[in-house]
Amino acid sequence: MEMSFQHYLLGLFAVANNLPAIPLYLSIASELTRAERNRFCFTVTLTAFITMALAMMAGSLILNFFEISISAFRIAGGILLVISGLNMENSKVSLTATHDKQSFSEIISVAVIPIGIPLTTGAGTISTVILFAGATHHSPALLIKLGAAIIAMTLIIYISFRYSLYVLKYLGHNGMNVLTKVFGLITLALGIQFILMGLSTSFPGLLK
Repeated sequence: MEMSFQHYLLGLFAVANNLPAIPLYLSIASELTRAERNRFCFTVTLTAFITMALAMMAGSLILNFFEISISAFRIAGGILLVISGLNMENSKVSLTATHDKQSFSEIISVAVIPIGIPLTTGAGTISTVILFAGATHHSPALLIKLGAAIIAMTLIIYISFRYSLYVLKYLGHNGMNVLTKVFGLITLALGIQFILMGLSTSFPGLLK
């Protein structure tokens, strides 16, 4: 089945959401100047983009190097997404986070790890992008759609961080928890879909 741009974007939106990173991001960003906040936000977003782009371009090469079939990776990635989705369903978003006073150079490193990786683009995101890229079968049209979805997701991540204070005030504690559970359900369904795809390829007669 050929996937659409919307399918790619929805999948990335479910696994690359930055809700878990927002409390830590806000606790740091609130003490920065406007110029520092902009640089901080840009660094987080750039980290997320590079992570997704590398997964798209080099994911298949990595699998081939370790002689891992795409079906096996689908099943493993699907299990990982199922666990991630269940954790999101059972988690509660904390609107407070604490951190020690740090220099700006140290804060920039925090923007890369842990805010950029793994809180925004973690193992689930990397697995999803690799699986999406593997399913394109080197089709230029599908690769363009996936690349466009990654760019669109990067813009969403940037906007949600840039205006996270307003999002937090608007949604509140309950709204953030509801949103997390919705994303968790989508992640769970995506994981099950990947598992079924992997099983149907490895064992063609199993799901008939």
